[in-house]
Amino acid sequence: MTTAAALHPARWWHRLTDGRIQCDLCPQECKLREGQRGACFVRRRDRDHLVLTTYGLASGFCIDPIEKKPLAHFYPGTSVLSFGTVGCNLACRYCQNWDISTSRDPERLQDAAGPDTIARAATRWGCRSVAFTYNDPVIFAEYAMDVADACHDAGLRTVAVTAGFIHERPRREFFAHIDAANVDLKAFTEEFYASLTRSHLQPVLDTISYLAHETSVWLELTTLLIPGHNDSAPEVGRLATWVAAELGPDVPLHFSAFHPSHHLRDVPPTPPASLSLARRIAMDSGLHHVYVGNVHEPAGETTACSGCGATLIRRDWYRILEYRLRADGSCPDCGLALPGRFAEASGTFGPHRIPVSIRGS
Repeated sequence: MTTAAALHPARWWHRLTDGRIQCDLCPQECKLREGQRGACFVRRRDRDHLVLTTYGLASGFCIDPIEKKPLAHFYPGTSVLSFGTVGCNLACRYCQNWDISTSRDPERLQDAAGPDTIARAATRWGCRSVAFTYNDPVIFAEYAMDVADACHDAGLRTVAVTAGFIHERPRREFFAHIDAANVDLKAFTEEFYASLTRSHLQPVLDTISYLAHETSVWLELTTLLIPGHNDSAPEVGRLATWVAAELGPDVPLHFSAFHPSHHLRDVPPTPPASLSLARRIAMDSGLHHVYVGNVHEPAGETTACSGCGATLIRRDWYRILEYRLRADGSCPDCGLALPGRFAEASGTFGPHRIPVSIRGS
């Protein structure tokens, strides 16, 4: 299923004088001879061209609450059709989806689905949006962009859950098709990125700044706090201060709990107190909307007005318990607009996660 039928011309590459082809999608800048694959595994040199080997193939589809992406200010309570492929252009030693991101098994790609098929399925199942997630959509950008176009034609929104490790030109082209993004800001040191992800911090910061200042993409950030690696109070403070100064106080920041996984199984789970402390540090740094994830903390799930402090959206895990926004997305008490994308009423999808088959759509 995953060979000839999945080969698709790749974009963003050029020939080198020594006969190799360089992929220009991301800062890995893989230089390939015939038959070689990039670090992401899914981009391969095929004769004298670069091809994407997973176009139209997915490792699975699920209907999720939008809050699971996590997005707290993007049509709360609605459902999103989520899917990914395999591979990744990072090599995170703690990857929570390592079975997908490190897979070299074609059998993982069991769902064949073209862009129109995905858009029809999302519409039929009542989803408000489609998310490219589970592995990084940057590496299957050509496929994601075509799916996004089909979704927009059907009146659906698109969401990218990404590490943001991408070069400037493909960054502009890819995010022109995206309505909302959650960027994984993994840490705030180059040492962490180099040693634990085999990538670099600055390109990620460049992507985040680009999204905040040069696009209309709704942006939220997530940092997975790993005990002993990126959870110190000084580092959290530097990260939050950068977000507030570079992006402004209204970009939501999520701190998520780590669970032992992949090559970091000897690291303990994130204590809830570490998440609460990180949230407090970030808010003291000037951020208005800071959330916690993978633990149950009502205060860290609640959206409050940054003007008067009134509760605007109250959640229990992924269930909306209270939604007080006016139709224009403003606070009913003081009239201040809540940054984000909102409807007159919240969705009612709740905490479900429903695996679905795309076949027959």
